Amino acid sequence: MRYLLCGINAKYIHTNLAILSLQAYAREKGEKEILIREYTINHYVDDILQDLYEAEADVIIFSCYIWNIDFVTELAEEYKKIAPHCSIWAGGPEVSYDSRQFLADNPAVDLVMRGEGEETFYRLTESFDGSISSIPEFPGIAVRREKGLPVDYGMAPMMDMDRIPFVYDDFSAFEHKILYYETSRGCPFSCSYCLSSLDKRVRFRSMSLVKRDLDAFLAAGVAQVKFVDRTFNCDIGRAKDIWTYLTQHDNGVTNFHFEISSDILDQDCIDLFRKMRPGLIQLEIGVQSTNPPTLDAIRRHMDLEKLFLRVDQVHALGNIHQHLDLIAGLPHEDYERFSYSFDDVYAHKPDQLQLGFLKVLKGTRMMEESGDHEIRYRGCSPYEVLSTRWLSYRDVIALKGIEELVELYHNSGQYNHTLSYVVPMFERPFLFYQSFSRYYRGKELHKRNHNRLQKYEILRDFLKSQDMEMPLLDEIILYDLYLRENVKGRPSWAPDILPYKKMWKEIYRTRRDLIYPDAPEESYDSRYAANHSHMERFSFDICTFVREGRYLPGTYDCIFDYTCRNPLNQEARTLCFQVEENIYKQ
Repeated sequence: MRYLLCGINAKYIHTNLAILSLQAYAREKGEKEILIREYTINHYVDDILQDLYEAEADVIIFSCYIWNIDFVTELAEEYKKIAPHCSIWAGGPEVSYDSRQFLADNPAVDLVMRGEGEETFYRLTESFDGSISSIPEFPGIAVRREKGLPVDYGMAPMMDMDRIPFVYDDFSAFEHKILYYETSRGCPFSCSYCLSSLDKRVRFRSMSLVKRDLDAFLAAGVAQVKFVDRTFNCDIGRAKDIWTYLTQHDNGVTNFHFEISSDILDQDCIDLFRKMRPGLIQLEIGVQSTNPPTLDAIRRHMDLEKLFLRVDQVHALGNIHQHLDLIAGLPHEDYERFSYSFDDVYAHKPDQLQLGFLKVLKGTRMMEESGDHEIRYRGCSPYEVLSTRWLSYRDVIALKGIEELVELYHNSGQYNHTLSYVVPMFERPFLFYQSFSRYYRGKELHKRNHNRLQKYEILRDFLKSQDMEMPLLDEIILYDLYLRENVKGRPSWAPDILPYKKMWKEIYRTRRDLIYPDAPEESYDSRYAANHSHMERFSFDICTFVREGRYLPGTYDCIFDYTCRNPLNQEARTLCFQVEENIYKQ
């Protein structure tokens, strides 16, 4: 039999760990005829149908999640029309709960794999001969039987993590992609909105195997590895062991991403983080809310004071990117109270603040309690909240507008110094984004796509509407603009720099000691230096201003060096020099 495992990812850079794991497990046991196909939700259905058809598989297995389930069911229905003898199976969290109903609603699908699928998939390949009747009864499947009626045999038993092989045997196939990896399954916490809370028995992969796997990533020099462990540091000793190993074997390139609970960190972790290369690891921390009644209602128990203490300590180190999450639409949190959760998180300067919206997932306690909280949510994926007893749909729309601008302006990292300067001028951070969103939507800017320069113009126009001191702000905005890249166009508010270009050219030619003081003179190429940097004139020492907050007036030229970037935010190295009668003073 010829099997094809199909993943429909949200983005091209993603990989589908589930189908890779099923293939690796079955191949290790001798099943060789297993193909992998990965696409994205941005592909055309017709293109995928053609590709699947040309693969001539006897069985196609779709990996199902909230972001692709509608896409998958359409594919299954259409593919069955052109290949009626092909058996179509499905697996993944979106079909593991209420599997009988899924089969009833989707006649093109013949079988659902429920729960962890490696052993289930292998057992199916051992027994399936082309006819559904050949499949025996065992936990882990729901299948159509006589007259097409679905029969559910329950969830698959939990897997021993050591039995699951390492899935990446050819790293060249994953170039320019994020690689996913897991060292544990299950979660010790009971958050009512999360499917992971249903599996409380945390199982770990042996450290000897984990270190062997990490060696493979490090040797290959991959760009990023994202651990999918639900709470990576639930066993803090184990987490420290892995972080220590990565620190000791750092290849200088690979970044490792972890989802953690920050309040579990101890001082030893902070001391260990201090030794790490900037960019070696990044941390994602789910705060979700800072409202005690909300946290009680969703059964999320954490020490917020300690959580933020650790976040601040990590931030002070300056070498680790932190991503903090909030969820809007949770019980007992109205628009006003959510705004304070936003402020609480924003105050701790996360590199990214993800403002997400509650998704009422099948099989979760939140779905069972949705009536009690008067939670109304979309009937199709991603089952996102529309309103609650505390939050109207109008409130949701307002928060969506704020989410958009947080994503465009805060999370992009392209406006860091401008935001650091202007947000404190508002009574609270949330009120800045609320005012900006009302301006943005009032001009219907949310209905259009904007290039990078236009986004700067929009921010500047909003700040002008707030009667802010624009001469100073114009220079801070200009500094932010050139920190990330030497843009081709020049913004409308920027001063003319043509009078200085002849002098700057001479500086590049004769003053290597200013631009690259550590570079050997024989290797210095002034043309290369000029092409990979940008010079801008300011009316004050902007480098000192953004680093220390001190305002030193005068004439200063700033060099933005794009050959040397901060590994956390990709900002260019900057050097400011005071100019007096066209002479630089260090």
